[in-house]
This record gives sequence, C-alpha cells and structure tokens, in this order.
Amino acid sequence: MTTHVLSDTRVLTARSLTHIVRSPDTIITTAVTPIALMLLFVYVFGGAIQTGGTESYIDYMLPGILLITIASGVAYTAYRLFLDLQGGIFQRFQSMPIARSSVLWGHVLTSLVANLVSVAIVVGVAFIMGFRTGASVGAWLAVIGILVLFTLALTWIAVIAGLSAKTVDGASAFSYPLIFLPFISSAFVPTDSMPGPVAWFAENQPVTSIVDTTRALFAGQPVGTDIWVALAWLVGIMAVAFVLAMRIYRRKAA
Repeated sequence: MTTHVLSDTRVLTARSLTHIVRSPDTIITTAVTPIALMLLFVYVFGGAIQTGGTESYIDYMLPGILLITIASGVAYTAYRLFLDLQGGIFQRFQSMPIARSSVLWGHVLTSLVANLVSVAIVVGVAFIMGFRTGASVGAWLAVIGILVLFTLALTWIAVIAGLSAKTVDGASAFSYPLIFLPFISSAFVPTDSMPGPVAWFAENQPVTSIVDTTRALFAGQPVGTDIWVALAWLVGIMAVAFVLAMRIYRRKAA
C-alpha cells in the first residue's frame, strides 16, 4: 500500500512539475516581487532603518524576504488546485486505481520544488547585492529545513483555499495576509521600535521566531529558544492544515 501511494504521488508530482517547466513564468513572477522589495528596502529605505546591530541591512532583512517569497509562491498551488477541481480532473482521477491522497501530495511537492527554486534565485540576487554569511554547512542545512517546513505548512493552507474557493481570485487571495505578516514582525525592523500593542503581536506571532532563527543561523550565532518556538509553530500549523485539507478533500471526493 505504501509503495502504491509513493508511486502514485511520484507520477502526479511529475505531472504538476511538467506544467511548471512549460510555464516557468510562475517561478519568475514569484521571485520578482521579493527581489523588488529587496531593492527598495536596501537602496531606498535601508539607510534610514536602524537595526541595532553591526550587520548590513541586506543581511538583516533577507530571512523575511525569503518567507515573503514562499508566501507569494504558494498562491499558485491554490490556483492550480482550483483549476484541476473545476476542470473535472479530480473526478477522472477518482475513477482510476490511484491513492486519493497522492492527488494532493502531487500539488504539495510541486509547490515545494517550485518555491525552493524561487528562494534560490532570491538568495542569488541577495549575494549580488552584498549579502554575506558565516553560516556553516550545518547551519545552511538547518535554514533549508526551516524553509521546507514553512513551505509545507503554507502549502497545506493553500490546499484548503484551493479546495474551498468559489472563484479563481478567491483561491489565491488567501495568500495576501500571509505576505503581509512578515511586515509586522522582526523581519524588517526590531520589534522594540514598534508601538506597544503592535510590538506584542509582532513578538508573539510565528514569523518573528522563524526570522530570528534564520537570521542567527546565517550569522553563525546561537539560536537559543527561538528555533524550538519556530518548529512548534511550523509543525503545529502544518499538522492542523493537513488534517483540515484531507477532511475537505474527502468530503468533496465523496
């Protein structure tokens, strides 16, 4: 049974990835906005922003930009899933001897691959703009692991949106709050520079712990308890979103 599920997931992931390869503008579009934000914040606003540290502003802000990249990219998962649902492809899959969960996992894994490519492009541009890191191989692997978990957590939320939406616009609109969330965190300015209620929200929402952990890993500094808070948020969000997505999918497939 496990082999059957893995085989079906591999085939359906290849199908989704083929669509990405044939339409690479998805990845390019996902990377354009974060790159534009980097250019804007570093070369226009960066000189006026005090981070309280010795690192360059591009080093400070890159973790937040990477999260925005992923939040932008997962909207396409909801969009593609909605089109498959409306196009009747799901119904055709249900008439075939394939594992039902593999249909969703195909979209999720495609999102993971596409978003990691977009993240790699953004990191490459950041290096050109002056980003430097003292991270070890282990720290880089930890950063990649955190970004993978973040992508999976948001992608399962995208699956819920894609399955529940009534229109194409509604399928992708869910990502707007996710893209905005890093702006009310420690991604661009220290939280202690914010007004009291805003600072409280920024310090206790998931993006801040993820950003602080990633920033510390890039700088080669101790991550402290931030990494455990970040992992708790990511695993918790992913588990809840997965359960809800599968429940909605089973109800639609019934």
